[in-house]
Amino acid sequence: MFDSILVPIAREGRPFIAAFAVATIVLGFIAEWLLVPGGILTAWCVLFFRDPDRVTPTRDGLVVSPADGLVVSVATVPWPKELAMGEGEATRIGIFMNVFDVHVNRTPVDGKVVKLAYVPGAFFNASFDKASEHNERQLVAMETRDGRQLAFVQIAGLVARRIVCKITEGQTLLAGERMGMIRFGSRVDVYLPAGVSPLVVEGQRCVAGETVVADLQSAEPPRRGGVR
Repeated sequence: MFDSILVPIAREGRPFIAAFAVATIVLGFIAEWLLVPGGILTAWCVLFFRDPDRVTPTRDGLVVSPADGLVVSVATVPWPKELAMGEGEATRIGIFMNVFDVHVNRTPVDGKVVKLAYVPGAFFNASFDKASEHNERQLVAMETRDGRQLAFVQIAGLVARRIVCKITEGQTLLAGERMGMIRFGSRVDVYLPAGVSPLVVEGQRCVAGETVVADLQSAEPPRRGGVR
């Protein structure tokens, strides 16, 4: 039970948690009732930066979700031009993280990082599709062990002002590895090769490093979903 409550905290969050805690103490000296909102905000900050371990499926071809959150978009679009991955089309899965989701991002596949591209931009609500093209974002192109290409993009949101990306070009990664995070509330897009159908649908919630969003070896048609 305690393992599910006392989860690890991301290193990037420790200065913020300390700042919130100090601010709460200072507010308490000003007026005791301010300890209540200060304590709530400090608890939320701890919740935001939690970094639980995940159990990642490890079969070749599986693409796992890079983020906790809600699938807000599944669309056929061109590959991001910043990554120079060709003129063809890809299937983009947009996963929106609200301020209560875990914000540590994870690698979607086993493979090699072939290109990184950072694009400064605006800070529209990350649940909108225009965020994929206009918001500040960090793009990552990967190549799997069998030569398939795939991309994912960390996108800043309305409140988010900081994208953390800890990987480098040429680095080999395993699916489910921690690769960075976004502060505070944001989105991650996954770009699948043409012909690969997503295994998630709009409105479905994903768990980073655990939810399988696609299978590069499958010929399954696109799925449909319904609220039960």
